[in-house]
Amino acid sequence: MATPNRTVTRAAVPRGRHAPPLEVRLRLQRERLFEAAASVFAQVGYADASAEAISRAAGMSKATFYEHFANKEECILALFDHAWEVLIKRIVRAATSAGSDPLERLRAGVRAFLVALEEFPNEAQTLLVEIIGAGPAAAQRRDEIIARFATVLDRENERMAAVHDFPRFASPDDAFAIVGAIAELASRQLRLGQPEHPTDLQPVIERFAVGLLGQARPAA
Repeated sequence: MATPNRTVTRAAVPRGRHAPPLEVRLRLQRERLFEAAASVFAQVGYADASAEAISRAAGMSKATFYEHFANKEECILALFDHAWEVLIKRIVRAATSAGSDPLERLRAGVRAFLVALEEFPNEAQTLLVEIIGAGPAAAQRRDEIIARFATVLDRENERMAAVHDFPRFASPDDAFAIVGAIAELASRQLRLGQPEHPTDLQPVIERFAVGLLGQARPAA
């Protein structure tokens, strides 16, 4: 694959007397490097990506890259953590905005996830596809994040079961199954374009989740 030459379009950090404080400059640099890294990883794959390609896409020197990351593995792990933190906040915000109905909250959370995949295709490709080939540390981080999402879903279900007449998952593995299915379906869509758009997965995910809830134990 050809090395991407697109430079990230985020505005450069002002210099001189107009420069922001150091911590702000470092944060903006890091965000710009994340955007560039997602673009490079998505276009050429993790194996062919390099610190030089990422820094060039960010419009920065390679030295600046190494001020933030020791290597591309550390970069993709940091990007992974950052993106999932942003994503979980979007999902929780969407679910909260949907009101108190448990199924509507579930639908809103799923949709927020799928819409994010459409809005940020490079990040989606990196975090759901390229992360698999980034080595044992990346694989472990992916497993940890999926487990965290499953924990959030299980606690949400527990809370809804306590407050509403709503079934409780038969076990925490039910929540893990839903999150794992979503991750695999989204990965397949990104790799194969099936279905055409990530949001087309919404009905499939809903049927699977509702099917599991149909087998769940009654709320105590």
